[in-house]
Amino acid sequence: MKMTREERNWVLYDVGNSAFVLLVSTILPLYFNYLAGNAGLSDTDYLAYWGYAASIATIIVAVMGPVVGTMADMKGFKKILFTVSMIVGAGGCISLGFAKQWLIFLGIFIIAKSGFASSLIFYDAMLTDVTEDERMDEVSSQGYAWGYIGSCVPFIVCLGLVLGADKIGLSMESAMAISFAIVAVWWFVMTLPLLKTYRQRHYVERKPHAVRDSFARIGKTLVNARKEKKIFLFLIAFFFYIDGVYTIIDMATAYGSALGLDSTGLLLALLVTQFVAFPSAIIFGRLAKRFKTEKLILVCISAYLFIAIFAIFLATQLQFWILAVLVGMFQGGVQALSRSYFAKIIPSEQAGEYFGLMDICGKGAAFLGTTVVGVVTQVTGSMSKGVGMISVFFVSGIVFFNMAMKAESAGAAKPATKTDGVTRNNNVGDSYKYPIDIV
Repeated sequence: MKMTREERNWVLYDVGNSAFVLLVSTILPLYFNYLAGNAGLSDTDYLAYWGYAASIATIIVAVMGPVVGTMADMKGFKKILFTVSMIVGAGGCISLGFAKQWLIFLGIFIIAKSGFASSLIFYDAMLTDVTEDERMDEVSSQGYAWGYIGSCVPFIVCLGLVLGADKIGLSMESAMAISFAIVAVWWFVMTLPLLKTYRQRHYVERKPHAVRDSFARIGKTLVNARKEKKIFLFLIAFFFYIDGVYTIIDMATAYGSALGLDSTGLLLALLVTQFVAFPSAIIFGRLAKRFKTEKLILVCISAYLFIAIFAIFLATQLQFWILAVLVGMFQGGVQALSRSYFAKIIPSEQAGEYFGLMDICGKGAAFLGTTVVGVVTQVTGSMSKGVGMISVFFVSGIVFFNMAMKAESAGAAKPATKTDGVTRNNNVGDSYKYPIDIV
């Protein structure tokens, strides 16, 4: 598929922010393990505290998401809020290099991850502005795909610095500080094209009391979402299955490290995940032209259920490599198709508002998942039992997603959208015609 300039620049942000995602899921937990070990923390406490930090970051964004998402729908707000969030995330990433004490490190990590996660609310909502409904599945998949492969560039450089620190005369702390700076600069530079060309095509008019009005609109949006059974059930299903996806992403390296697996092998395995995820995400985007998006999402959820069960019995380096490849095959598909599917069934001028609502489900789920893993691990003293709880969320996701697929839509079509004085028709086919009242 040949992308427009706006679509390419939107995809580039995935390339930029994915470097931070890869850092957080690979090198960062190992470095925290290093700091925690120096402070005398046990492996069990290390895994639990890392899970708690990830949970705090996600709950912060879950609380803020609907408010800032609603504000982003107002004319001229989306780009500003997106830029601020990106700067907080990238700035926090650089600041991690100056933290030498484990608790301070976790505090900065929470700030950086909150900025990153907030930027994704606005970024996802931008999808309705940069492309058309019939192209969303493939453009969304291209974003994840190029994000996976593009993030490998700074990651390989950082991995070389960390693993070869002694040979080039660097301490672990210095190598990590340089790595954090490389990722932050990569993230910032890859954002510039989007900031240059992005234009908010769908919006609601700005009002005098934007913050106060945003709370009122959130309540109306919740009521509207509950009226639409298909959308409501999808959000519940998304809450459960994305919980498992995010928890596996956040905890994979920490889990493998706590099991005593070789750190270098863990990092290389997760690098393979990126290379596998690149073609897999593109394939799912193309499959969406031939098969219903709902069916493909269900395939991904079912595959993740198998992955979660497999992780319970994880004990060797080879098994971790198999796990990494399996995750790579379905991770991009389930995230990209969920994003594009949701973008199709919501009013375009309220994309930030609805993606803020979707973010409650995603971030609330991530908080629950990492917290459950941490608590069960500490209470039972078994990391396998903690990780095994993830499978419950995938089962719940499958149940509710099947209910959403069977739910009947109440009306005809997505409402027309007014952009810069031009009315745009948002019909995308009978399977996506769900009426939602405009607030």
